Amino acid sequence: MKKLLSILLLLTVVLTVNAQTPCLLEQDAKQDLVQDYAGVLTESEEQTLRQQLIAFNDTVSNQILIVTVTDLCGYDKAEFSYTLGEKWGVGQDGKDNGIVIMVKPKEIDGRGDAFIATGRGLEGVLPDAIAKRIVENEMIPSFKQKDYYGGIYDAALTTMQITGGEYTAEEYSKVSFKSFLPFLFGLIIFIIIIAMQVGKTKRYATTNGMGFWAAWSLMNAASRGSHGGAFGNFGSGGGSFGGFGGGSFGGGGAGGSW
Repeated sequence: MKKLLSILLLLTVVLTVNAQTPCLLEQDAKQDLVQDYAGVLTESEEQTLRQQLIAFNDTVSNQILIVTVTDLCGYDKAEFSYTLGEKWGVGQDGKDNGIVIMVKPKEIDGRGDAFIATGRGLEGVLPDAIAKRIVENEMIPSFKQKDYYGGIYDAALTTMQITGGEYTAEEYSKVSFKSFLPFLFGLIIFIIIIAMQVGKTKRYATTNGMGFWAAWSLMNAASRGSHGGAFGNFGSGGGSFGGFGGGSFGGGGAGGSW
């Protein structure tokens, strides 16, 4: 009798928790490009990914959502990923340039799942075969070693470089760029930061009626004095995500399990 009561109590607790935690697909979109519901990333790792994705969104306009989950809500990994992208409107309305990188860790229920879902506007830029290759080459080998950050980082980096035009899907399919990705991405981020600083300096110079280099010197001096500036702000989490714009997903993408 006591055993039966214990089982009923446990079942009640489980049902109560599930009732209080609705499926992610039933929740309103959280306006954040990195959402680690499975708890596989440290705060620092989340912030690093978030900064890079925001810079990519601000520069190229493509939106990439990274989401780790504990439950696929009864869907398979593909349907869950593109349904989430569609319901949340990842990408921009009219451009449909959103991507969802979804990971469900193996430690949750003994089966790991990963999927890259592409918005309608990026299906030609990132074909299903290339998305499959990214999952199999960049993600799953790291995930098997329980290195979730490494796998997610490499996948996001490769996806950004292909959809950002650094190299084509065909080039990626022929040659492994993995060993060069950290250097290339660091260079891209450096160029983005410089471009942002130049833009700010031009606006400052125009507003204050002075030459570009004079404005540059004044702004750099002010940045040193306040221990900030474009480099410091970017590195410490400067910049914010403006929100999803209403992109559409048609079922494109690919994934894998381990």
